[in-house]
Amino acid sequence: MSLQQKLTQEIKAITLDHFGTSPETVEFQATRREFEGDITVVVFPMLKVIKGNPVQIGETIGNQLKDSVDEVIDFNVVKGFLNLVLSDAYFLKFFNEVADFSSFGIKPAGTGAMMVEYASPNTNKPLHLGHMRNILLGYSVAEILKAAGKKVYKTQIINDRGIHICKSMLAWKRYGNGETPESSGLKGDKLVGNYYVEFDKIYKQEIKSLQDEGLTEDEAKAKAPSLLEAQEMLRKWEAGDPETVELWKMMNSWVYDGFEKTYASLGVDFDSYYYESDTYLLGKDNIEEGLQEGVFFKKEDGSVWCDLTEDGLDEKLVLRSDGTAVYMTQDIGTAIQRVKDHPDVNGMIYTVGNEQDYHFKVLFLILKKLGYSWAENLYHLSYGMVDLPSGKMKSREGTVVDADDLIAEMSDTAREISEELGKIEDFSEEEKDELFHTIGMGALKYFILKVDPRKGMLFDPKESVDFQGNTGPFIQYTHARIQSILRKAPNLGEGDISGIKLHPKEKELLKQLQLFPEIIQAAAANYSPALIANYTYDLVKEFNSFYQNVTILGAEDPSEKQFRVELSDAVAKVIKTGFRLLGIRVPDRM
Repeated sequence: MSLQQKLTQEIKAITLDHFGTSPETVEFQATRREFEGDITVVVFPMLKVIKGNPVQIGETIGNQLKDSVDEVIDFNVVKGFLNLVLSDAYFLKFFNEVADFSSFGIKPAGTGAMMVEYASPNTNKPLHLGHMRNILLGYSVAEILKAAGKKVYKTQIINDRGIHICKSMLAWKRYGNGETPESSGLKGDKLVGNYYVEFDKIYKQEIKSLQDEGLTEDEAKAKAPSLLEAQEMLRKWEAGDPETVELWKMMNSWVYDGFEKTYASLGVDFDSYYYESDTYLLGKDNIEEGLQEGVFFKKEDGSVWCDLTEDGLDEKLVLRSDGTAVYMTQDIGTAIQRVKDHPDVNGMIYTVGNEQDYHFKVLFLILKKLGYSWAENLYHLSYGMVDLPSGKMKSREGTVVDADDLIAEMSDTAREISEELGKIEDFSEEEKDELFHTIGMGALKYFILKVDPRKGMLFDPKESVDFQGNTGPFIQYTHARIQSILRKAPNLGEGDISGIKLHPKEKELLKQLQLFPEIIQAAAANYSPALIANYTYDLVKEFNSFYQNVTILGAEDPSEKQFRVELSDAVAKVIKTGFRLLGIRVPDRM
């Protein structure tokens, strides 16, 4: 039985005995820092069933708890808040009962699985900063769900077909002269992306020329020769033209190779891949079944729709009059196919920008209407866009922040700052490179993940690598500081720490550690890495306050010294776990 459960039981018995009734539930919260106490009972909600002054009610409960609950050694009442002071023995018991802080808060996988989709890039350009928020969010949420006890499959759907892919193909065919990643020295995704930008330049020139001849802008866009040729190339691809399909396969293979290198640099992975070239025909059979069951209806022109007006939405097209699919059709079919491929999946999370909020409301509702039980557990991990101090990015114009360039810039910035601090002179060049990459990636990932996913954000590379404040490097540095303490600590053995008197800073640190399992579960329930990020920062702040106010290795009492070293080690392990859930590594030296 947890302490809160024990206190709830006692408070109900006390109120029934003294006031003739008891509340259904008892509300707890952390005691505010300006008051003495470790856990607070909120008295105000009890006034619904208990008549009286909240201060007097609090005093009555506090006095009785002090007599009946060993862990409660004192209390104070501030208005309607009963602040309970807990014994050192209670906190030391918690600390001793955790067998291994390396796995503290992590639950083993239960039954049923979740599928998390993230990344899902187009094969006509390299990954950029916008993709990075998607990838880092999706990967971290998958790791958090696993820590909370879920089995998780990580997946992505690669948008490898369509007019935008043909634009890159056409530009390479016209101007490439057989250029390859090997001959150019470029990563494959960068090479293909260059041709996408090249197409756009030519296309804009053609539009201008047609407008000069008297066409309107819309007419010029529709009749530009490059676009017409790209459309013809798409028709050939869909018809299975061997030459077109071979070009498509070759250029896509270049891009996939480039993507994999970027994913490796980011430290993310996937369990399965889906390709739109395979899934774009899915869903039609499901629409036919839904027609027979009355989920969909057909209009006079033969198009098929789903009427969602009673649900507060609109009518949604799911098949065109010529029988061709729309994106919604594909997404319906792909979701169903994923469960066929992984029968234990009972829910899915789609990491997609907030411009698709409406699309996913409609998709989830249609899947529910089709009668799939797992459709009750679908979630759109919607996130805001990432901007830079210089403004918005545009792929067609080549003004995006390339993911690889950003990774390199983060490592370079970490190098500059680390060398200024001058604490790694004895590192080999290889060790330095690895450290700078670890710090740079920690800075990037933490800066992005500490923000609530639903909010838009401004990413400032320089600010993110600051070794002070709420940043990844600040937290990594604290972990390295603790490792330095542990290296200097003597072999302390198995001394008895049960009877030591806790310093207030030790107590605060133990209280912060206690929260970690609860934070993991809350982060999983809310699909929010920001909760883990900000918890880890709070833990680090608490440790640094402890470090500045309490002597660790210089403690005279051997038991105190042993406890403080072990406490420091526990904090380092929880920092490492918290950062692992964010996809961030922590160095032992910085």
